[in-house]
Amino acid sequence: MEFRCRLGTPGGEIIEGVYVADSESRLRSELEEKGLFVLSLQRRGAFPVLTAGGVSRRRVSSQEFLVFNQELATLLKAGMPLVQSLDILRQRVSNPTFKALLDGVYEKVKAGTALSDAFAEHHGLFPRVYSASLMAGERSGNLDEVIRRYVAYEKIIGTVKRRTISALIYPAILMVMMTGLIGIIVLRVVPAFSSFYANFGRDLPLSTQIIVGVSDFLVTNLWLILIGLAAVIVSAVGWVKQPGQRVRLDAMLMRLPWAGETVRKFATSQFARTLATLLGGGLPLVNGLEVAGGAMTNRYLARELEEVTRQVREGKSFAAAMLDRRVFPDVAVKMVEVGESTGALQEMLNSLADFYDEDIETEIARFITLIEPVILVIMGVVIAAVVLALYMPLFELSSVVGG
Repeated sequence: MEFRCRLGTPGGEIIEGVYVADSESRLRSELEEKGLFVLSLQRRGAFPVLTAGGVSRRRVSSQEFLVFNQELATLLKAGMPLVQSLDILRQRVSNPTFKALLDGVYEKVKAGTALSDAFAEHHGLFPRVYSASLMAGERSGNLDEVIRRYVAYEKIIGTVKRRTISALIYPAILMVMMTGLIGIIVLRVVPAFSSFYANFGRDLPLSTQIIVGVSDFLVTNLWLILIGLAAVIVSAVGWVKQPGQRVRLDAMLMRLPWAGETVRKFATSQFARTLATLLGGGLPLVNGLEVAGGAMTNRYLARELEEVTRQVREGKSFAAAMLDRRVFPDVAVKMVEVGESTGALQEMLNSLADFYDEDIETEIARFITLIEPVILVIMGVVIAAVVLALYMPLFELSSVVGG
């Protein structure tokens, strides 16, 4: 939630701004801990972004963020100090939300705060992987290189997601077209034939009776059906948002035939690439596992990874800990084992991610090749069956008249 605040500083200055917090009481405590005096506090909205009074845009696109990081890495590599680099870049940002955030980051870094800590305060807006990468870069003294590695990581992840979405667009369009066409026939065409057959004076064929009965039911109860579907969707969304239900949902998805294995591979690829990026930045394995697990979209595997992290912290090898959980693919466990034994874990994790990305792309292409004709065949069969059932009484009438 957003709150417009009017604050007093220990030096007697009055500042105003828009801040984000889960609740008013939590925001008050956070501001007071910083030594600020809350003069007024009023809720504005419910978008989790720190802004600076009256902005119209409340999002920071991934493209904007990547461009900023590319430019920051270039300036740092050229030898420009971090504070000066941030000062230059924040003045070139056109997005008011992003500019307000960078202004805050600049002020904190100028006051001596680490860049990773300044960005970590906005954990709801930026992924944990980013702040963890910055921390690793600060510790190793290679901040520009770590930022470049993070940009490359985001580009690869984005490319995989775009390819997957692009591959699924055409089947989705076919499904929408099929549903829409069948809906028009059942809700508009069939009722017209039904009113005509009401004065037919003969018993209708069974197939025609079924089609007309289904159409009458849907037309009569259309609003109830729509309300019921909306209630089901809202209930499902509410169920997923309950604590622990997302873990159960991801576990169920992984048990689906064929699709479940693809989900497992995608989550493993995401985890492997994230961990490789963190290790490449100089982050220790245990810390990298903690951050990579928190960044995973599959909450079931993320929970399993927490146990893996605990075992690694206690001295067990990474591969052995993965094997104990029995949820990660065998190929992943083997490649991690080889990476640990050869001292090339980062390279092996990148190879694992590349392997699974290619495998997923191949499986999706195979699925698209199979599903497109299947959808077309189903569409043709359903429409042909409906049309045939509607015209069958007319055929019978014409045969009687002809006889």
